[in-house]
Amino acid sequence: MVSALLIIALALAVLALVVVIVGYNKIRAADVRVAEALSGVDVELTRRASLIPSLVHTVQTFAVHEKGILDHVTNARAALASATTGKSVAQRSAAEKDLDSALAPLLALGQSYPQLNSSNNFLNLQDNLADTENKLAFARQYYNDSVAGLNRLIATIPWMFVAPLTGVSEREYYQTPR
Repeated sequence: MVSALLIIALALAVLALVVVIVGYNKIRAADVRVAEALSGVDVELTRRASLIPSLVHTVQTFAVHEKGILDHVTNARAALASATTGKSVAQRSAAEKDLDSALAPLLALGQSYPQLNSSNNFLNLQDNLADTENKLAFARQYYNDSVAGLNRLIATIPWMFVAPLTGVSEREYYQTPR
């Protein structure tokens, strides 16, 4: 009788240990996916920021009188570059929004300067920016999907009891700049 109770208690202890190990591994794997997805967003933001100097140089050769617009774009690019080195998703999103607002008048200069709009370099840069925007939208969506998976995992039973052991907490979603 005692040995049967001992076997049951041992089996329950082993089962609990297995649940903790499996939960720990699932949560850590989800956390790694989120970090990888955020890195993907950073790659696209960096790619986008690296196109800006060429765009500014191309516009500068045709529109030398637009210094204010060019300076705003340059400053917004620098802010985006520094935001991608931080941990805050909100900071990345705000810097991206600032760059979007700086790029709009720069790209609109093509309408004011017909020779700029007919420049192959300018058109190629616009195409590259559009391609990067599409990749960035996908990277944001992948990040938000990864965050949803992690947040759902650590909020459900039995994993919510294991989550404090992993040191992983809920992550914030990437807000699309508007």
